[in-house]
Amino acid sequence: MGSGTNIGKVRGLGSAKHGGTHWISQRTTAVGNLLLTTWLVASLLLMPNFDQATLALWLAKPSVAVPMILMLVSVFWHARLGLQVLIEDYVHDDALKFGAMTLLNFYVVGGAVFGIFTVAKLAFTGAPA
Repeated sequence: MGSGTNIGKVRGLGSAKHGGTHWISQRTTAVGNLLLTTWLVASLLLMPNFDQATLALWLAKPSVAVPMILMLVSVFWHARLGLQVLIEDYVHDDALKFGAMTLLNFYVVGGAVFGIFTVAKLAFTGAPA
């Protein structure tokens, strides 16, 4: 053991000042995901069939498109928050950590934008005939 006590080694280091915000964001997106996923499952169970035309017409409705876009944003943001913690905790090489976080951000933004574009295209142009 060293010459100082355990508390003496960490005293004055302080917190990183962003853990609380991260924790609240993750819990908020989790609640949003729970509500929106419940809405999605319930809506799909009420559909008469699951062919492409029926789903496209359903998704073209504004009352469906808006919650779907909100769900896409919430799911991808929640995934980013969780995977960020995983990378920060288990990747110790700074260059590898930077690369992993960069790839994560590209994946999350790309996936969310693709999903939002798809829903918006159906909502604005209508379902294909």
